[in-house]
Parts: sequence; C-alpha cells; structure tokens
Amino acid sequence: MSPVKRVVVAAVCAALGVVLPMAFHAVPGAGNAWLPMHLPVMVCGLVAGPVPGAVAGLLAPVLSSLLTGMPAAPILPSMTCELVTYGLVSGLLSARVRTGHLPLDLYVSLVGAMLCGRVVGGALQALIFSAGSYSLGAWVAGYFLTGLPGIVLQLVVVVPVVVALERAALVPARYDSEP
Repeated sequence: MSPVKRVVVAAVCAALGVVLPMAFHAVPGAGNAWLPMHLPVMVCGLVAGPVPGAVAGLLAPVLSSLLTGMPAAPILPSMTCELVTYGLVSGLLSARVRTGHLPLDLYVSLVGAMLCGRVVGGALQALIFSAGSYSLGAWVAGYFLTGLPGIVLQLVVVVPVVVALERAALVPARYDSEP
C-alpha cells in the first residue's frame, strides 16, 4: 500500500472514530458498552499497518473529544493510550502473523491487539491516571464486563470488514488467493 493510501486510510478511520460513537451515544451508556471507536482503529491497523493504526488511535479520541466532548477529558488520556495500542499492535501482528488463511491471521492479530490494549489501558489507569484507587476488579469490570457487547461486536465486525476490503481490492491482498 502506498504511503498516500495509508494516510487516507488513517484519516478515514479517524473520522469514523468520531462519527460512529456519535450514533451509539444517542442511546445512554451505549458508547461504554459497544466501544464503537475501537472498530475503525483496529481496522486501520489491520489494513494499513502499525503507524497508521496508531495515528488513527491517537486522532480518533482526541478529535472526538474536541468536537463532541466524548470521551470526557478525564477519560481521554487512558482511552487514547488504549486506542493507540490497539492500532499499533493490530498492525504489528497483522504484518507478522501468516497462517495461510486470511481470517485466522486477522483473528489472531485482532485478539492479540484487544488483549494488549486492555492491559495497557488498565496498567496506565492503575499506575498513572487513577493511581492508588484502581483495582483488579475495576479493571475487569471496566475493560471486560462493561465492554462485553463491544468485544463481541469487534470479533463479529472487524474481520469481515477487512476481508471485504481485500476482496473488493480496496486494500492489498495478503495472499494471492484464499485456499
């Protein structure tokens, strides 16, 4: 993928990271449960690589906070770090995981990024952003239980979107043909 196309993918995904949450936040509490901002960041990392994924992960929450007030200022730093991790790790894993089967490659990369982002987010909450008042129970509740619908949504939506983008030749194919 050309550098220009990577920039365009990152910009589109960052923009989607602003627009999708607006739709979900029309229902109170839906943003925290469905995690809509995570979707385009992970897609970006998987299709454009670690740097564009990290850039989308940085831009989406910052622009959304500036334009819509979501995420709120106290949540913005930890959420930004979490999303940067998602974009970076999904891109790094996507570049290295090669099983010979596109969906399996993508699921391994996606799940790895999901776990890393949640660990980084929780660690930063415990060590910096909420030091002294953050527990393992709060981490599990905040990053896994509350967001369970969003985790399922990520597993159901992200890989099919990336596969569809490849099949439509909108992003370069990983393999010449899927066996």
